[in-house]
Amino acid sequence: MKIAIVLGTRPEIIKLSPIINKLNKKNSTIIFTGQHYNYNMGMKFIQELGMRTPDYKMKLTKLQNTTTDRATQTGEIILKLAKIISSINPDTVVVQGDTNTVLAAAITSIKCNIPVSHVEAGLRSYDWRMPEEHNRIAVDHISELLFAPTSYTKQILEREKVHGKIFVTGNTSIDAIKQNIKLAEKKSNIKVDSDDFVLATLHRGENVDNKETLSSIFSGFLNSGANIILATHPRTIRRLQEFGMYNKIKNSKTLSLLPAIGYFDMLHLMKKCKFIITDSGSIQEEATSPHIRKKVLIVRMTTDRPESVKDGHSELVGTRSQRIIKTIKETMKNPKVSLHSNPYGKGSASKKIIEILRKTF
Repeated sequence: MKIAIVLGTRPEIIKLSPIINKLNKKNSTIIFTGQHYNYNMGMKFIQELGMRTPDYKMKLTKLQNTTTDRATQTGEIILKLAKIISSINPDTVVVQGDTNTVLAAAITSIKCNIPVSHVEAGLRSYDWRMPEEHNRIAVDHISELLFAPTSYTKQILEREKVHGKIFVTGNTSIDAIKQNIKLAEKKSNIKVDSDDFVLATLHRGENVDNKETLSSIFSGFLNSGANIILATHPRTIRRLQEFGMYNKIKNSKTLSLLPAIGYFDMLHLMKKCKFIITDSGSIQEEATSPHIRKKVLIVRMTTDRPESVKDGHSELVGTRSQRIIKTIKETMKNPKVSLHSNPYGKGSASKKIIEILRKTF
């Protein structure tokens, strides 16, 4: 077996780390695209998780126009990746998730006649405003091996009559927490004196790039009465400044802004907080881990992780300020998750995926 693993964003690094750490240079090549354009959102996580240094690293051209940037970024990755893939000629290219890196790697691979193996296949929000939705649908339909995290995502792939073989494996985010939670508690640089706080993250384009939506969400945060720590994304900070909202939020007595933080810091805060508010799909999964087990309020109109909602781990709140305020106040009274099941597996997804790859290639 000789595989190439292509990754470019924080979630990909975290979710592919359990797989990469079980492989070596003889049977795998790591290619890092640097999609975030930001060291703290990329290589920092690779180093933190003890992963080996990527065999290939790209430096992408950053444009000012976000919409144009998406197309140019995808094209640039394809051009650079084609040379790499052609030279190493792997048995398969492994990608995870639904980013521009994933789409670019899948297109490059199939055009180089290399089979695509898609980790976390079958997720759907049915919200066409999300660039991620375009990416994952396209990648699922050109993949040879599809590693679905749940039976629900397998059913989606079967209904769509995808070309490749489908395997239910669980989600590797649970593996990553299982492997790193004790280390995170020791190595986290963030010290919080109390656990009487709500952890929040916000980064999705449909939320932060729309002034009205962003204003509504932050109005809900500020008027909820909750003590909120917001782990900020560079994109969110830029939009707050651009929309003239940054100073008001920065000076708030109930909402604290943290700069982009590492994985260990995030795990520590997730374990410590009362509950979580987010638009992140990965956090919806991570919060179900038995090592975290926190209620998640999802500030989005749709979710591609309905399993966590169905099991009571998460609640879809939307983006209207009054609904956000109401739900935060209700959750403050009873933040506990009563169920002890985990829809995303027991932390053995990476082992199952590698076994399937070895049998196939």
